Amino acid sequence: MDAKSVNLSKEFVNKISPDGKKLKLPINGVKKIIAISSAKGGVGKSTIAVNLAIALKKLNYNVGILDADIYGPSVPQMLGIHEKPKSEDGKNLFPIIQYGIQCMSIGFLVDQDTAMIWRGPMVISAIKTFTTNVLWKDVDYLIIDLPPGTGDALLTFAQEIQIDGIVVISTPQEVALLDANRGIKMFQKMNVNIIGIIENMSSFVSDDGKEHFLFGKNGAENLSKNLNLNLLGKIPIEIKIREGADTGKPYIEFFSDNETSNEIMNIAKRITEKVK
Repeated sequence: MDAKSVNLSKEFVNKISPDGKKLKLPINGVKKIIAISSAKGGVGKSTIAVNLAIALKKLNYNVGILDADIYGPSVPQMLGIHEKPKSEDGKNLFPIIQYGIQCMSIGFLVDQDTAMIWRGPMVISAIKTFTTNVLWKDVDYLIIDLPPGTGDALLTFAQEIQIDGIVVISTPQEVALLDANRGIKMFQKMNVNIIGIIENMSSFVSDDGKEHFLFGKNGAENLSKNLNLNLLGKIPIEIKIREGADTGKPYIEFFSDNETSNEIMNIAKRITEKVK
């Protein structure tokens, strides 16, 4: 997929409402849009996005996931998808079904080893293609895995797409919390609803049953209190979560009725309660 093949959709014009405000567009075939964000890379955002999508499916919702991380699409690997999406007209794409959820990623259309050396307008154009030319079908919740940081891709979604809520991912580490705080402030300036914060890699329990706080303790919890936001939950460091992401077997699909899987399910439930 090159820049010439990514065409700006006519849907994305500067539509203005009668009160002078720019209208944000819905995504066809989708009822609710939940974006997963982190202002810092390496905090497990994509892993959580995939597991939340599976958890919502387990709650009997029709779910889609859009991998919008233009420079580092990882959802295909995490879901074990190695095929290309189909198109009947050469323009509109059918999402790929995996584990009962509808999936779309720019990673489906480029070689895995290809470096995405794209400037801002190309990134924005690609995102708009994936939000207007994907044939989502009766999706109750579309999970969007946003790229880390606060660049063009994230700004395009926040300013032009009718997002129902943002879920912010952070570790308890101070450096990650500083970036998460900046990202939250940006969303607040753009009047985007922030559903809450998930603290990932909160702690590690060793074989002797002792809990270790490798990245600090209660960092995201304290941040949520300081900003008057919801703490949606804490997900510990667990090797099976990492193994599932690497092998295309999402943790929540294969493990249930333990403390970690129950926490992920409870987080999914809290998200649905916040965006009803």
